[in-house]
Amino acid sequence: MVRLRDASVDAPESHELLSEYFHSRELGFAHQNVVYTIRFPDPALYVPPTGVFVLVDDDDEHPVGCGGIRLIPDGPHGRRYEVKHLYLRPSTRGRGWGALLLADLEDRARQLGAQELVLDTHHSLEAAAGLYAKAGFVAIDPYNDNPNATRWYGKVLE
Repeated sequence: MVRLRDASVDAPESHELLSEYFHSRELGFAHQNVVYTIRFPDPALYVPPTGVFVLVDDDDEHPVGCGGIRLIPDGPHGRRYEVKHLYLRPSTRGRGWGALLLADLEDRARQLGAQELVLDTHHSLEAAAGLYAKAGFVAIDPYNDNPNATRWYGKVLE
């Protein structure tokens, strides 16, 4: 059974998954003649109440995915958290685990007092865009200057 658990961004398992994530983005963007800028996350930003970082363990309790939320400046709807580094190993995709991870991060944002959850992504990541739309995220104006992003999404939390 898939399991979600808290982790530190700088834990060896987290670092391994984040390195895979960054490498996959570098390769994917290179085919589009886009230079991907790597920004390894500051662990302090992913510790409550500033944020959280979560690992996804597969049925054999091996880490296969990760994601986090971090507090950013308030937006038009109030307290705002940003989804970052949502990643599942390719062999695990299509099982609904990305939706479980995103829902878990949304629940955690609510527990931390968020009124809005936002994220940025690149237009070439169509599966991710589908996941975000299915979870209720809608296109919003850019809220940051991330050089890797071409799309921005938000969700007002009730």
